[in-house]
Amino acid sequence: MTHPFLDLPPLTAARFAAVEDRVARLLDTRQDVVIMQGEALLPLEGAIRGTAGAGTTALNVITGPYGQTFGNWLRECGATVIDLPVPFHTAATADGVRAVLAAHPEIDFVSLVHAEAATGNTNPVAEIGEVVRAHGALFYLDAVAAVGAEPVLPDAWGVDLCVIGAQKAMGGPAGVSAVSVSERAWTRMAANPHAPRRSYLSLLDWKERWIDAGRKVLPHAPAQLEMLALDACAERIESVGLDAVMARHRGAALATRAGAVALGGGLEPYVYEVADAAPVATTLRVPPGVSATELVARALADDPALPLAAGGGTLAKEMIRVNHYGPDATPKAVLGCLTALGAALAERGLTVDVAGARSAAESAYRG
Repeated sequence: MTHPFLDLPPLTAARFAAVEDRVARLLDTRQDVVIMQGEALLPLEGAIRGTAGAGTTALNVITGPYGQTFGNWLRECGATVIDLPVPFHTAATADGVRAVLAAHPEIDFVSLVHAEAATGNTNPVAEIGEVVRAHGALFYLDAVAAVGAEPVLPDAWGVDLCVIGAQKAMGGPAGVSAVSVSERAWTRMAANPHAPRRSYLSLLDWKERWIDAGRKVLPHAPAQLEMLALDACAERIESVGLDAVMARHRGAALATRAGAVALGGGLEPYVYEVADAAPVATTLRVPPGVSATELVARALADDPALPLAAGGGTLAKEMIRVNHYGPDATPKAVLGCLTALGAALAERGLTVDVAGARSAAESAYRG
């Protein structure tokens, strides 16, 4: 039996390196790019464990659940962690970060999530990066949800460790991910006696066995199908144009927000300001007395393929996520979600205007 996904020739080191180069072009970076053979949690954790330790004082900006996870990893590494919690309905600010850095000049590591798909907010990385750079701290950024939906520019923003994944706005595979690493970050890792070595988490292993060796021999057998899929989705973005892909996501976000406001029924944007709202996903607050989990379940009953989900954890009761990313950053997906949510709200006796919601969303797309 043969199949297009079976019996493929081995992925060569040259092809692997070419995919890394394509990702570097996507990020417009001259930093080293390492493609790791696992979901983005792999480089996210590996980058923290490689650069943080008992002598680290970290500012951890929390705008969603991933920021909370990063703080846990940093503490496990022995770092002193100063959390900056930000209400999930808004975004971090450069002034807020500046104030913490001024109060704690010993901070030498800053961790931030660019776009939080889980809460629907996005942070002003360029402005925050300028503040972090002036302070001299190492800057770690989770751009997994942002890449493809909005600009991600590690060199221009002074990001030392920028982690991306392809499974959201890029419309690619979840099984591989990438991290760009600055020279400062490599130096910090080399000086860290507790940085993972001979480990799946080790970035230093990749540097020594792959980058420093001239990218001639792969350290281990790559995840071939996922690498080919990553190459294909990055090539597709190149051919369409990154600006066009980002515009498609921005249009979906604006249309979802406008449609939800016009829909009524007590539904409203969870993130208050448009400028703080992520283009990768729109979060909505349900009216009092309505369970987001139950409302989503009803909305999905007729069309389970709609990109709708209830919020995670404690947000499951009050938040709905419209995940308009990748192939779902389209008018069809947005209008389908608004229509389904309108029907589910109407079943609960709430007054909605589905036609008005669809019209507002279409106007937002045209605008």
